Amino acid sequence: MPLASSVIVPYVSSLRVYEPLAAFPEPERTHWARYARRAALPSAQDELRAALAGLLPTPPVAVPVHESGDAYVAEVDEVVVVCPWRTRLRGWLALQEAAGQYPGPLLDAAVPPLVREQARADHERWRERNPDARPWIKTSVWHVPVRWFVLFEDQEREYVKGCADCAPVLRYRTPMVQARRRVARGLRTLREHTGEGPLVSGLVEVGRWLEEFHPRSLVELDYGGLAHVLDETQLATDRSAADVEAGLGALRDGDPDGAARAYGRLAERWRVVRDRQFAN
Repeated sequence: MPLASSVIVPYVSSLRVYEPLAAFPEPERTHWARYARRAALPSAQDELRAALAGLLPTPPVAVPVHESGDAYVAEVDEVVVVCPWRTRLRGWLALQEAAGQYPGPLLDAAVPPLVREQARADHERWRERNPDARPWIKTSVWHVPVRWFVLFEDQEREYVKGCADCAPVLRYRTPMVQARRRVARGLRTLREHTGEGPLVSGLVEVGRWLEEFHPRSLVELDYGGLAHVLDETQLATDRSAADVEAGLGALRDGDPDGAARAYGRLAERWRVVRDRQFAN
């Protein structure tokens, strides 16, 4: 893939769950244990480049023919945790979402209707055999959904500057038990002070997704390619999780003006990023 491998694919943030090896049944557990011991593991850019390569042929390969055997690997308190890519499953899910996000002519030009219909039929057959399957990764293009920040606190923020040979990194990591607790607390606050709405329904969906995983998992929010959109000053001063935390705290304290100020900071920061999506 010489063409795709030379391209940096930005603009995608990710919410990931890393599960301990004990959460996987055999023979998958043995596979991931051996995989985690490899000297060199693929990166997020490798995953995105592979996806881009699938769109180069005519007709495009919108969804991989075979499921990926790759994963992200981390270590927490000397315990190996794994986040499978599950690229094929996520490809099917992304095609479903794309139908409601893009105009028909644009979608048809990128992924012809016949390709999408074949992918839909393949997914239906696969779901019959795997009714309980779920992805370990959620992605978002050109922004980080506000509801994702609810899972984290500012002190869990990790920022590494870019260099000549490395891309900048901005991410948050927290234990699953903390993420679930914050979702529950956030939902109570929002329902009490704002009622039902898009943020509540989105947070409910995230909470249900988290319940699918092992309680000793690790949850990660990775700015990913968005780190290429923001300059060094913007990355260094981005405290989005702190703004969400401050907004929820202000609501609990009966300070709607304080909540509005926190949300205003967050909205303005991400408006600048989202505007670039439509820049020529």
